[in-house]
Amino acid sequence: MTGPERVVVGRVGRPHGLDGAFFVDDPSDDSRWFKTGMRLLAAGGEAEVVAARRGAGGRPVIRLDRRAERGTELAVARATLPKLDDGDEYYVFQLVGLVVEEEQGRVLGRVRDVLEYPANDVLELDDGTSLPLVEACVRQVDLAGGRIVVAAGFAQSEEPRSE
Repeated sequence: MTGPERVVVGRVGRPHGLDGAFFVDDPSDDSRWFKTGMRLLAAGGEAEVVAARRGAGGRPVIRLDRRAERGTELAVARATLPKLDDGDEYYVFQLVGLVVEEEQGRVLGRVRDVLEYPANDVLELDDGTSLPLVEACVRQVDLAGGRIVVAAGFAQSEEPRSE
């Protein structure tokens, strides 16, 4: 499974102990993926979590039923993700790639990433612009239409260039 059929939920991090366990780097907020018995996609195949615990800082530490190199993506099939409430909940992968435009129609760019900040998440656009993922800024997320509509004033307007 590749691309849009799978969603990355973490990466194999540094080893923890001598039994083959490792810290999960960049773990999903959904801790269910790191429980004993869960099946993850790793290095082109399916692997089962055979041991799970919490390490320093509460980070997940797991051991798989087979070896995976450090840095290997840990993913799940998109079809296994829980359904979200209609309206204002979205998975990050659903937002990445959407066109962002102001209410007046000015296109600002495409979402490159969604970054986690202490106060709120932030949409990072392909040109480096950052927009807060808050109600005052984001007016509409139209997954079917492939766009996010934002209020004017959150992105710098293009200034005329002097020649």
